Amino acid sequence: MDAQNAEDARTAADAPVTVVSAKPVVLPAPGRGEDLQVRVSAPATGSDLPVIVFSHGFGWSMNGYAPLADFWAAHGFVVIQPTHLDSRTLGLPAEDPRTPRIWRFRIEDLTRALDGLDVLEASVPGLAGRIDHDRIAAAGHSWGAQSASTLLGARVLDPDGAPGEDLSDPRVKAGVLLALTGLGDSLTPFTAEHLPFLRPSFDTMTAPALIVAGDHDRSHLSTRGPDWFTDPYTHSPGSKSLLTLFGAEHSLGGIPGYEAAETTDESPARVALIQQLSTAFLRSALHPEDTGWTAAATALDADPEPLGRLQSK
Repeated sequence: MDAQNAEDARTAADAPVTVVSAKPVVLPAPGRGEDLQVRVSAPATGSDLPVIVFSHGFGWSMNGYAPLADFWAAHGFVVIQPTHLDSRTLGLPAEDPRTPRIWRFRIEDLTRALDGLDVLEASVPGLAGRIDHDRIAAAGHSWGAQSASTLLGARVLDPDGAPGEDLSDPRVKAGVLLALTGLGDSLTPFTAEHLPFLRPSFDTMTAPALIVAGDHDRSHLSTRGPDWFTDPYTHSPGSKSLLTLFGAEHSLGGIPGYEAAETTDESPARVALIQQLSTAFLRSALHPEDTGWTAAATALDADPEPLGRLQSK
């Protein structure tokens, strides 16, 4: 990236621009039972645009998470949102034979979206030729964060406790993992029996990531408290940052949508902090010359009444 494009990127990070979006963009998905529906959102101007592929939480779809997707797109990112098979919009019955493998289909959806990046790029009028295919990040919330984490190097443990298949994707350079579940040694008996894929290993999750956890997020899946959601930071190597939000529950203030049923702790201020810090983190992770993340972290540290605590390693 030359100096002028770097300056354009910094400007995009500071001032929102008009967003254009296309949905559904359909990617053929043999063996999935349903072709993959994707939403693509992008700034109407700018070049060398980095990409975020976003994995929604259980039951959601490409139409969710507007507080994040719209903000990122308005601040210089191309945001790709696949609709996973667990989406309420698809109505897959629990007895469907694909159900036990939905966690794998989710990961395949993300890689399929990246494989089809040229098709997705062509779907948005005026976007062709403006994407930087070498600057890609993965993000997700809850189950979506687990799906995204595998692209960053996390693995799912086999029944015998051995790390499963390496599903990491070298195209993905960084991530934002929101309310990502912790280690599987503290699952409830029901969860361990019915959701065996919730046994991650973060030992090989080496890619840079911002992990966001709420200090009031108590999951019925685990016997532990909110500290369970800090495991991805504690047990992963490499460059990681942990944002612990004070008073936040699982929706982290309303990232799926302010008026969504899952939003039990509505806080526009909390969502705004996530918007700002995630944008700054990804810009600096994908553009090492960008100093926005350092500035944002310093500002949070200096806030006399902070909404959260940030730590890095």
